[in-house]
Amino acid sequence: MAFDLNVNGASYTVDAEPETPLLWVIRDSIGLTGTKYGCGIAKCGACTVHIDGKKTFSCTTKVSAAVGKEITTIEGLSEDNSHPLQIAWIEEDVPQCGYCQSGQIMAAAALLEQNPNPSDLNIDTAMSDNICRCGTYSRIRKAIHRAADIAQG
Repeated sequence: MAFDLNVNGASYTVDAEPETPLLWVIRDSIGLTGTKYGCGIAKCGACTVHIDGKKTFSCTTKVSAAVGKEITTIEGLSEDNSHPLQIAWIEEDVPQCGYCQSGQIMAAAALLEQNPNPSDLNIDTAMSDNICRCGTYSRIRKAIHRAADIAQG
């Protein structure tokens, strides 16, 4: 079955079963591999994307549910790593292994969209669905604060 999707501002027509997880369509059909597979059951956050601006786990979202919506992946934040979160992530040397980081950044972007000046508690609550096996949580929190400062000038 053919589905028309809007991903990072571009239109794509993909052939998939309606129940196919959006994650696999993004990675395999569209070729955007920044969004990662972690658990497949929405428990780790590695697959986090935005759908209509909301944090969404793409591993459990059916492709059919994303039709007519604006999907943003890590590749859609900026073309040149100029998004405040990308800058802060580099400045704070957040990644260790790096596998979860695209999901972490997408969750943080959704947080900053809703709350441009979050407290530590706001950050911890918003990021609680995203697991980092390397335990870089303190650097993630610091980078989110730095990104908020960068965004505010």
